[in-house]
Amino acid sequence: MTACSGTEPPTTATPTATVEPTAAAVDAPVPLAIAPLRGTIVPAGKAANPSLAVKIDNHEAARPQISLDRADIVFEELVEGGLTRYVGVWQSDIPDAIGPVRSIRPMDPDIITPFGGIVAYSGGQQVFVDMMKATPVINSVFDYDTTGLFSRVADREAPHNVVLKAAELVGRNASVAPPVQQFAYAGSIAASTAGVDGTPITQINARFSASRYPGWSWDTASQAYLRSQEGAPDLDTTGARRGATNVLVLRVDIDGTYGEVPKTVMIGTGEGSVSAGGKTVHATWSKAGQADPIRLIDDNGVTIRLAPGNTWIELIPNGTGSVELVP
Repeated sequence: MTACSGTEPPTTATPTATVEPTAAAVDAPVPLAIAPLRGTIVPAGKAANPSLAVKIDNHEAARPQISLDRADIVFEELVEGGLTRYVGVWQSDIPDAIGPVRSIRPMDPDIITPFGGIVAYSGGQQVFVDMMKATPVINSVFDYDTTGLFSRVADREAPHNVVLKAAELVGRNASVAPPVQQFAYAGSIAASTAGVDGTPITQINARFSASRYPGWSWDTASQAYLRSQEGAPDLDTTGARRGATNVLVLRVDIDGTYGEVPKTVMIGTGEGSVSAGGKTVHATWSKAGQADPIRLIDDNGVTIRLAPGNTWIELIPNGTGSVELVP
């Protein structure tokens, strides 16, 4: 008998489900960059704006200063009468308002020029204004302002009440290049030069004059140095104590060319100390020219690396000033 050959039913392919990729699978990694004035890792766009240097008042009537706690780098300098003023530099975090803004001094062009960007101040002796305007830095000056970027606030007394619309000023100059990195940075506080090679120091006492003597106390809980002025806590507008990741104390000469207005000598070299993580290393600082950043080397001639974070720089006069480092 011959077997009957029936027709096999056609096979049906099992459909394959299409898996839509999730957003996490297709999103590109966020580009990162190093904040040039902090050494911290930030989204790339946060490092693209210019820096803003502002001359800040430190008279008792000017305290607490507005947004000084958000500056990347702060310089404290001697001015007439034994008082001090600040040059604050903001880049990674630009506040809406900064103040009180005061007048320019003869050392400020040498301090500010390496950052490029913008400088804001209230005015000053014409010779000092001319010195600042002779630099490549964009000058924004209250005495000549017609843009509405400066105002006097009602809750403070003149002349300690000029406030700058900082974010608006930077926004109007968004195409200006960001600053070059000023200092070398380690990846962490522990890996900084002070963290690796430093001597434990819990208190830094600096003296500009009988009227101005700031201090810094190491605080393990916040991993920062907490600031005092004339023996009292230095507070911001929220009532919190000001702090810094890095404290630099640089010994400087004073030029008496301008009579009662002292000029801190910034172009040259001198002794100093760099503190981070509760430890301090001896340093030699140097600055080759007005446009050059400050260079810091240790006793072996090796570049000092700061900890990532904000930095305060105390410019203490040789001779009349003093520094005490307390273990």
